[in-house]
Amino acid sequence: MAPEVISSFLQALPFNHPCLPKLPRRMPLPLIICRSGQSEPHGSGPASPTPGQVFLERQDSVRTAKLLIKEFNKDRKKGRAIKDKASKVTPSAGPSCYGCGAPLQTSESDAPGYVDRDTFELKKKHHQLRTLICRRCKLLSHGHMLTAVGGNGGYSGGKQFITAEELREKLLHLRKEKALIVKLVDIVDFNGSFLSRIRDLVGANPIILVVTKVDLLPRETNFNCIGDWIVESTMKKKLNVTSVHLTSSKSLVGITGVVSEIQKEKRGRDVYILGSANVGKSAFISALLRVMAERDPVAAAAQRYKPVESAVPGTTLGPIQIEAFFGGGKLYDTPGVHLYHRQAAVVHAKDLPALAPQSRLKGQKFTLSTAGDQYSSMNGLSIFWGGLVRIDLVKIPPGTHLTFYGPKTLQIHAVHSDEADEFYQANLGRLLTPPTGPETAKDWRGLDSERQLLIRYDELDRPACDVAISGLGWVAVEPRSSGNPESVLEEMEKELKFSVRVPRPVEIFVRPPLPVGKAGAEWYQYRELTDKEAETRPKWNF
Repeated sequence: MAPEVISSFLQALPFNHPCLPKLPRRMPLPLIICRSGQSEPHGSGPASPTPGQVFLERQDSVRTAKLLIKEFNKDRKKGRAIKDKASKVTPSAGPSCYGCGAPLQTSESDAPGYVDRDTFELKKKHHQLRTLICRRCKLLSHGHMLTAVGGNGGYSGGKQFITAEELREKLLHLRKEKALIVKLVDIVDFNGSFLSRIRDLVGANPIILVVTKVDLLPRETNFNCIGDWIVESTMKKKLNVTSVHLTSSKSLVGITGVVSEIQKEKRGRDVYILGSANVGKSAFISALLRVMAERDPVAAAAQRYKPVESAVPGTTLGPIQIEAFFGGGKLYDTPGVHLYHRQAAVVHAKDLPALAPQSRLKGQKFTLSTAGDQYSSMNGLSIFWGGLVRIDLVKIPPGTHLTFYGPKTLQIHAVHSDEADEFYQANLGRLLTPPTGPETAKDWRGLDSERQLLIRYDELDRPACDVAISGLGWVAVEPRSSGNPESVLEEMEKELKFSVRVPRPVEIFVRPPLPVGKAGAEWYQYRELTDKEAETRPKWNF
């Protein structure tokens, strides 16, 4: 490049232009730069350039400058690609509904984010778009069941505007961000809502594990046992969990401890609330803001525009930024991760509320005495848990208790296994609900997934295991009853055989029994820890 072209290029740009590379202070500057931006003289006389030629040279220098800047920016952006991608999740990309995070729009009235055009223009004129809530959120807040998510992990019923995969993609940037993750798990559906591939989403970021809805556990439950059981289960996942908190968004139990932990671990980073769909993220954020508002005026102001709470999985359709911290950093409500293996993925939209317990769990016990006088043995019986689960008992010791923990709307019915198919077809949608109603039952896929279980046990004074149904609840299997003599039980072969049928692809988990109720504290055993385990083990709080 000719010296005069470089000189013109430097003359066209200020030296503090952000796109120019900064030279080290001790580097000797080129002679041409040291002349205060003055170019070399072009000479005089007949051979000197005309004013038109000087103009063209300046134009060439500007084009050269743009090319250099473009190449420099291209190299610099390679290192900032992840950061630029992360910035797309903030509300600066466009105005969004504060209730669900969907982009505001005025064209499709049935779609998420719709607001009246006149209202939109008025709010836009006064710079108040962040105070707008869309039509769908207003209906959801009044109990309407309006679905929006389809595809893998979706559910039937309603109009669908976005896929579960698209929602999940909105969280992938967290792997490269420096953030604090608050991960929510539903205690009623601990295994089904845990997000087994959580590391794919959050990377090595620290995690505060929040267990929600503990107020639904049976009365007289010992939370020391529950906390220890949860920590034991969490350690097997090998996650970067800093602490475990047992909470209730309804009664605010445990929320203060979460606030203290967030303030301790945040360190200027953004905080993301993460969890599976319908785990209670929006309700948790509402409770979090209520507690924080007592001391933080920023959180108090944020309570006015908080995410909408609804029984519909997929209420939140985009990241919602909340100004909740006085000392920097933002709080984000994120779209729920839709899991294809939960019951909510297969039932009709109007049956979704039936899957969520509304009051404290009270186990429904099933024994030979409750089955009826016409049955002489539990072997050969089929037990229906609503229309969603069927358990065929093959080899069950006498006096065994099966205790069902889940929504009270799901009733238990037992028949002989050779009559089970006919009984199911005749009563589906009527006696066996959900699905509710003949029309919903007509489109029901049925219990087309079966898993054979062989459970061996050693101790007779505690449950053998829990059989957890993803998205529903669990069945505690207790092979011992006070009515059996000890000598008889000791001579028995200590194993149980049965099969569980659920809709495909609902998942079945066999886990150590959850110590609920007064009896749970009596049989639960704490594991002895090594010094290293005691030091590295996350602490639980309640």
